[in-house]
Amino acid sequence: MTFARRVFTVAWIWGFVALLPMYFIERQLMERLPPALTHPEFYYGFVGVGLAWQVLFMLIAREPARLRPAMLPAVLEKFGWGAGVLVLVWQGRTPSFFVPAAVIDLVLAALFVIAWRKTASEPGAPR
Repeated sequence: MTFARRVFTVAWIWGFVALLPMYFIERQLMERLPPALTHPEFYYGFVGVGLAWQVLFMLIAREPARLRPAMLPAVLEKFGWGAGVLVLVWQGRTPSFFVPAAVIDLVLAALFVIAWRKTASEPGAPR
């Protein structure tokens, strides 16, 4: 259970550090990554949904055995963005400086799977 607590604690802290500033850097981001946003609702929607996931990771870190079923969608959240970014970079559709963040998310996805497996044997863990 300690492993799951640590992994999900690292995940929610990383997520808040990475996502929260995005509420305040839209203009700078658009200057560095043209073209400008044409649908800011998607940008702010992404940030809001991403932050909501960080709250779930924080809750899982507090009670990993009880919230074990939520670990599987958490894997999909991390894998979906990480793999998607790598495909976009490979296609030349997004800058390669996103690769380190994508790799971090893929590593977290793998750690979430390990945490899910390890918590199966914990008392109180749903099967």
